Amino acid sequence: MRVTHVITRLIVGGAQENTIASVLGLRRKPGIEVDLISGPTTGPEGSLEPLLADSPELLHLIPDLVRPIHPVKDWSAYRQLRRRFATQRPDIVHTHSGKAGILGRLAAAAAGVPIIVHTIHGPSFGPFQGALPNWIFRAAELRAARVTTHFVVVAEAMTRQYLHAGIGAPPQFTRIFSGFDLQPFLNAQNSRDLRARYGIAPDDLVVGKVARLFKLKGHDDLFAIAPELLKAEPRLKFLMVGSGPWEPRFKQTAAALGLADRFVFTGLVPPERVPELIGIMDILVHTSRREGLARVLPQALAAGKPVIAFDCDGANEVCLDQQTGFLVPSGDRARLQERLQELARDPALRNRFGQAGRLLVRDFFPVERMVDELQALYLRLIAAKRAS
Repeated sequence: MRVTHVITRLIVGGAQENTIASVLGLRRKPGIEVDLISGPTTGPEGSLEPLLADSPELLHLIPDLVRPIHPVKDWSAYRQLRRRFATQRPDIVHTHSGKAGILGRLAAAAAGVPIIVHTIHGPSFGPFQGALPNWIFRAAELRAARVTTHFVVVAEAMTRQYLHAGIGAPPQFTRIFSGFDLQPFLNAQNSRDLRARYGIAPDDLVVGKVARLFKLKGHDDLFAIAPELLKAEPRLKFLMVGSGPWEPRFKQTAAALGLADRFVFTGLVPPERVPELIGIMDILVHTSRREGLARVLPQALAAGKPVIAFDCDGANEVCLDQQTGFLVPSGDRARLQERLQELARDPALRNRFGQAGRLLVRDFFPVERMVDELQALYLRLIAAKRAS
């Protein structure tokens, strides 16, 4: 079985980590040949290409496969993909992300690839953007869906959204949670030395957020409630893990609020450092307005940390309200503040939520389970194709 994965770019992000883990896991399975096609990795988000440094034969770069809409480069990328598929003749093309998902599926169909799979890591349309972009992205998804054999979703919320938009049919969707290496998170420690490195005192209560510093990630919600929250809970510090185009703006906001000493910005960190940073958190908050199922939620739970999340997309599939954390209506800042105060004041509740979350994640999020489920799906699709 020959499988080619396609993604737009290998920046530091959940979809990219999922894709690389899938490719590296599948190549260890007997009877599977796998490779990965990507566009160039540019921008302030960092690159995951070094994770493939020991296996350079796996990665093929197409410079014209870029994220922004660019008719000339898009046509060139489509033609290069189609030629490569026609030459390599994979049994399955498995696409990820928006641009690669559209161009890759259409090119695979034109090249006669028998099975085309697409993973929906997050919605490409929805209330987070205007009517015209929604119409364009939905139309593109509808067109690509006509040649798609099967969809993998990282959360059932994606299945519901796409079916509601008239994309695909129920039997075409399979949920496979975005697995990861659990051990570094299970072993994460609340290191006093690491806290000190970031100016966090042993008795500070750390509210952490791991996300790109950009729109739709919900950082503004934390800034909005921080002054009142700190009046009630002066021990709090906010640990902002990640970087992005809005980092200078957020630092200015913290300074303007007089809270520069309460907000700690780590800057861009490689994925292997995320476990130790989650280890020094007491609570993880996730306020994104657009996310399939953020990997940081199960990662925090694996580290035994309680989570508070906006009820957005697939968050409620791991942030089980009153069980592994608190689920807050999306955008409800008053409720967010109330729940943060409740957890800040109750260490026993924090521990109970964290331990329940750890049990949940151990069952559903091992990277080995994700790879096994992908392999089983591929074999099932191939058997169905042969039978038909």
